[in-house]
Amino acid sequence: MRPLSALHGVVLLIALWQAVIWIFAPAHFILPSPADVAAVFGRQPLFLLEQSLTTALEIVLGLLSGAISGAAVAFALAAFPAAATLVWPMVLILQAFPVFVLAPILVIWLGFGIASKIAMATIIIFFPVASAFADGLRRTERDILDAASLTEASHWQVLTRIRLPLALSSLVSGLRIAAPLAPLGAVIGEWVGASSGLGFVMVQANARMQTDMVFAAMAVLAAMTVICRLAVDRLTSGRTPWATTG
Repeated sequence: MRPLSALHGVVLLIALWQAVIWIFAPAHFILPSPADVAAVFGRQPLFLLEQSLTTALEIVLGLLSGAISGAAVAFALAAFPAAATLVWPMVLILQAFPVFVLAPILVIWLGFGIASKIAMATIIIFFPVASAFADGLRRTERDILDAASLTEASHWQVLTRIRLPLALSSLVSGLRIAAPLAPLGAVIGEWVGASSGLGFVMVQANARMQTDMVFAAMAVLAAMTVICRLAVDRLTSGRTPWATTG
């Protein structure tokens, strides 16, 4: 994703939004106009900034934790194939659980603080990263592995010097897919139980029918989502020359 493309998408979305307001003239509490939402930022900038920083911290820590743990698990299971036959079925079962089911449990276990939100974001990031990286490690071309076997290279040498470098493009793809999901994980945790953050703002504003505030929080969250993807693209650009950027 390129910054200019993201900007064009935002402009188009706002234009369509405003067109709906002009054509259908919905009530303010049903769908506020872009100007109404912009006015919220003018009225309560410090409040939104404070709540955004809370969610941003949860997103960054959850993204780092999920990416590191996902890559580590995928690599470990590739290093120990016997364990993979036992662990991967459990990973798939956990992945099948709806995140809205896990969020209340995490709040019970970890409390209403930041820990449960980081854990929720970590879980959402973990699965696409682990799956993509494991798939890349598993799909090394047979001809390359056959050639490596002629050199009498050990399993560890093949894994670290051949399979790992060739799988980095898959890891990058997993990170690019997972990055926009980190804000979702943090906000889901805040919806279930929190005393601050954008999800908390949405729940409170929705209960008071302050739809403009809900949309303002959503706008900030959308910006964070785009920033996460752009940051991952920037950090991984050039690391794997054979990987394409989206």
